[in-house]
Amino acid sequence: MSITIIPKKEQAYGQFNNGQIIENKPIGFPREGGPTKPYSSLFYWAYAEAKVDSTIGLHPHQGFEIMSFVLNGKIRHFDNQLNDWRDLKKGDVQIIRAGKGISHAEFMAKDSAMFQIWMDPDINKTMQQEATYDDYPAADFPKKDRNGLLVTTYTGTPDAPLTMDTPGVMIERWQLAEAKKEKTVDLESDKIYSVYVLNGEGTINGKGVESDAFIIIKNIEQLELTAENGIELFVITSPINLEYRTYGEVMQKRMG
Repeated sequence: MSITIIPKKEQAYGQFNNGQIIENKPIGFPREGGPTKPYSSLFYWAYAEAKVDSTIGLHPHQGFEIMSFVLNGKIRHFDNQLNDWRDLKKGDVQIIRAGKGISHAEFMAKDSAMFQIWMDPDINKTMQQEATYDDYPAADFPKKDRNGLLVTTYTGTPDAPLTMDTPGVMIERWQLAEAKKEKTVDLESDKIYSVYVLNGEGTINGKGVESDAFIIIKNIEQLELTAENGIELFVITSPINLEYRTYGEVMQKRMG
């Protein structure tokens, strides 16, 4: 059983355009440092915020599934298939299934924030497929009250709209309101739960957590969640054991 908590100050750091966009990275690229390497089907995870209006220029991707979750403000996206810009606002989500290859650019408005998360769906297979993508408005994602825990589901259930090639993944947003300060959540012991604290503070199985902390939970069957004045968590559930070898595993072996 294990719970690993990585506060913001210990995560990897990145930036674009001379600091116009800054990032803390629960899972960064190898050159960026940070304690967390790719695991399960998770390859990369960044929280980005724009200090001013700023554009990340056209750049290529292959193989991975790349998801953008708009947490605040708005972003715009351009790719060489559509050959046009599309707007995404707070709560919207985009997935790029990069396949054989796609190039895109991103604009972030001042004070906007988003997650960009890369999943490995077995890139040996997806590198043989054409690239595709989908945009999903915030209103598409179902919300349910689970005895005081408000859950927004992005993917992983029949009523969740976002479709992925990466197997066995569920992505949710959990909100424990102030009026409900304690909650027990049943977990699957063969899954890894990757959790980002969007806001608030509290405890997870007795361990203190605060905003922007990243938590990795595995081999645990119950999660005891408490909050002082409400807490909101972004949760990715993925398999501990995969039926394919990930690019992250190959890369780490090559690096020794």
